[in-house]
Amino acid sequence: MYYIKSAIICKPFINFGALTDSVIFSILRVIMHKINRLPSGEVEIKFEIPWEETLAYREEAAKDISKAKPLPGFRPGFATYEDVKRIHGEMAILETALERIVRAHYVKTVLAEKLETVGSPAINIDKLVPGETIAFTTTSALIPEVTKMPDFEKCVVEEKKKEVNDANVEEAIDEMRRMRRVEEKVDRPATMEDLVVIDMEMLKENVPVEGGTGRDYRVYLAEPNYIPGMAEQLSGMKAGDKKTFTLPFPKEHFQKNLAGQDINFKVQATGVYELKLPPADDAFAKGVGIETMTELRAKLKENLQAEHDNRSKEAAEIELLEKLVDSASFSQVPDILVKEEVGRMLHELEHGLEDQGMDMATYLQQIKKTMDELRIDFSQQAIRRVKTAVLIKEVAKRENIDVSEEELDAEIDRILAGVPADQAETRQHVSSPDYRDYVKIQMRNRKTLEWLKKKCVK
Repeated sequence: MYYIKSAIICKPFINFGALTDSVIFSILRVIMHKINRLPSGEVEIKFEIPWEETLAYREEAAKDISKAKPLPGFRPGFATYEDVKRIHGEMAILETALERIVRAHYVKTVLAEKLETVGSPAINIDKLVPGETIAFTTTSALIPEVTKMPDFEKCVVEEKKKEVNDANVEEAIDEMRRMRRVEEKVDRPATMEDLVVIDMEMLKENVPVEGGTGRDYRVYLAEPNYIPGMAEQLSGMKAGDKKTFTLPFPKEHFQKNLAGQDINFKVQATGVYELKLPPADDAFAKGVGIETMTELRAKLKENLQAEHDNRSKEAAEIELLEKLVDSASFSQVPDILVKEEVGRMLHELEHGLEDQGMDMATYLQQIKKTMDELRIDFSQQAIRRVKTAVLIKEVAKRENIDVSEEELDAEIDRILAGVPADQAETRQHVSSPDYRDYVKIQMRNRKTLEWLKKKCVK
C-alpha cells in the first residue's frame, strides 16, 4: 500500500567518510553551538570551534597534503606538520581540514541533541582564519514531528464488506468466455454484438486531428469504451461501406483540445466479425484447468470473495490513515522531503505506465501537462504521505511496537529463499545492514498499522 511504501527511515545524516577513530572520538571541549529551529521545518546550528580544538583535524589534513604532494626528503604522508605548514601554508592545511571539522562537530551535535535530520546540511563558513576561532553555520531539514496526536476514538472507520453472489460469479464466467471468443468473418451488416474493423479519419473544422487517422481500427460495438454514438453509427455497415458522421466528444475527455468539440469522422468498414463465445460447460472448465463447471463456479466464488475482502481491507486502511492524519497536527514538512516523496510517486507512476505499455512522455502528452506541472500536482499528496509515515513512526514509538531480531532474521531468510543461489550480488544486498534496516522498518510499519486497525476499524 502506498502509505507504507513511503515510510521514512528517520536517521540523522551521518557520513564519517575518511575520518579516523582518533578524530571522531576526540574530546571536544570548549565548543559553542547555538540551535535555532526555523519555521520552514529546518534547523540552523551556529558553531564556534576554538583553534586548539582543530589540531587533530589539521594533523590529518597535513598527512593528506603530504600524500598528494610529497615533500622533498619525506615519504608520501610522512612529512611533519611544521614542514607541510612551511611549504604549503597553514591556510592550505586549514582548508583541507575544514570538511573533517565541520562533519565531525555537526554529527556530534546532531546526535547529542537528538535531532532527526534528513539529507546533507547546507554549510556556510562564517570565519576561517588560522590561529583564531572557526565559525560556521549548518542548515538541515528536520523530519517533521507530530505536535498533536489524533484521538483514536474519534477516528473509527467501518470496513465495508461485500458478499459475492451467484450473479457476480456468472459475470466472471462471461468475462472468461469473452476472453476465449472466436472472431468469425461474416458477409452481412454489423449488429451491436459484432466487431467492426475500420479505416478512420477524424477532422475538426475540416482539419485532420493529430493522431486521429488510423487503419484496421477494431471497434467492439457492445463495449462502452468508445466515443458515445460511435457504435450506433457503425452498426449496419458491411465490409466496403463508407460513411461520414459527426459526434461530440465528451466534455471531460482527457484530450482537452477535443473535449466538448464536434468531430467529423470519415470511416470505411474493412470487415465485420461475429463474436462466438464458447458454451459454459465442463469442456470450457477443463480448458482452464478445472474438471467441471460446478467446481469452476465454486473456485471463482472463493477467489472473488478473497479479492473483495482484500479491497475492503485496503479501503478501510486508507480511510483510517486519512482520518488520523487529518485529526493530527504536524510541524512543517521541509521541501527536501516533499521533493523526495514526489520523486517516489513519479517512479511509481512510471512503473505503472510501463505495465500498461505506455511511457511517461506519452502520458504527459495525453494529459497535456509538463513534468514540472505534474510535480506540482503531486506535492500535496506527497506531503500527506510524509505525514502518514511520520505518524506511523510516532505511534510505533509511543506504543513500543518493534521487530525482534528473530522476526527480522525469519523475514530475511524468507526473502533469500526466493533469490536463486547463482545471484550472489542480490543475495549479498538482501543480507546487507542497510537492507535489513529497510525491511525492519517495513515490518514495524505493518505491525503498527495492524495495531491501529485493531483499535479503529470495526
